[in-house]
Amino acid sequence: MKNIKRILITGVAGLIGTHLSRYFLDKGYEISGIDDLSGGYKENIDDRLIKSMKFAEINLIDSKALEGAFKELKPDFVYHLAAYAAEGLSPFIRNYNYTNNILASVNVINECIKNDVQKMVFTSSMAVYGIGIPPFTEDQPLSPIDPYGIAKYSVEQDLKQAYNQFGLKYTIIRPHNIIGIYQNIWDKYRNVIGIWIHNILNNQPILIYGDGLQRRAFSDIKYYMEPFEKVMNNFNGEIFNIGADQDYSILEIALLLKDISGKHGYECFIEHREPRHEVSVAYCDHTKAKDLLNFKDDTILRDLIEKMFMWAKDQPERSVKIMNYELDKGIYSYWK
Repeated sequence: MKNIKRILITGVAGLIGTHLSRYFLDKGYEISGIDDLSGGYKENIDDRLIKSMKFAEINLIDSKALEGAFKELKPDFVYHLAAYAAEGLSPFIRNYNYTNNILASVNVINECIKNDVQKMVFTSSMAVYGIGIPPFTEDQPLSPIDPYGIAKYSVEQDLKQAYNQFGLKYTIIRPHNIIGIYQNIWDKYRNVIGIWIHNILNNQPILIYGDGLQRRAFSDIKYYMEPFEKVMNNFNGEIFNIGADQDYSILEIALLLKDISGKHGYECFIEHREPRHEVSVAYCDHTKAKDLLNFKDDTILRDLIEKMFMWAKDQPERSVKIMNYELDKGIYSYWK
């Protein structure tokens, strides 16, 4: 293939990164990846990436190491997926949150500018909307209610500035509530369905924060691949929501998972704990992605959760991530 596009993926060991790297490799692109393996696992990375020596274990805060990686890998396009997406925890780890989600992103943006990268695709978050009127649309005012959402909003603004002054092209994707195999189920602060699956497999309760009437729309990772590719050469400066249309209450999801696990011989029970500071009803409108990217989400939630449950059963037991809290004032009982 002539003029093969070189694509660098940050967070390549995470959920989106592991799937997107495989998708791009299958399509014939030249892929490289960066990850510090703090939230993803090297075993999840495609062997083709490891064997080609195109994976670098780097923390994006290390600007010198990142500079060296860009000089060696010479990417044409950068998909910046790396983040620590523990939204509810972010008020208690403010420094860590801003360091890993803003300053790390700034280092990537700097290298994209210095190395004349053709375009950066950035995964933001539904968290930038805050308390709005769902389904959230890309053009509605943004009012994030937690440091994680603030961090993502800040990077969106920095990308606009980088384009205006330096001409760095970009597209922003705001994914939400994605699940699938290769998701980290050993982090008790994020990925609610993954947390619950891990708890069930370890004879621990499904914890619901509050009454369980919070509403979210969960989507299958496989439907993200084509839209991510389509924005590579088009839609500069555009923002797209991507995810499922059908929303469910958290309690409905818990009961569904209880039913699925029961059919596989696992007894589980549900416990309600104190509510946390969060948006109660949060899901997005995807009309723009459907119209411009031909995006289509056909997630069948029961099948998806069962597939993830069966995958999780075969995973090695890993240590559950425990964060060092910068603030413990008001910390919830289930995180103490």
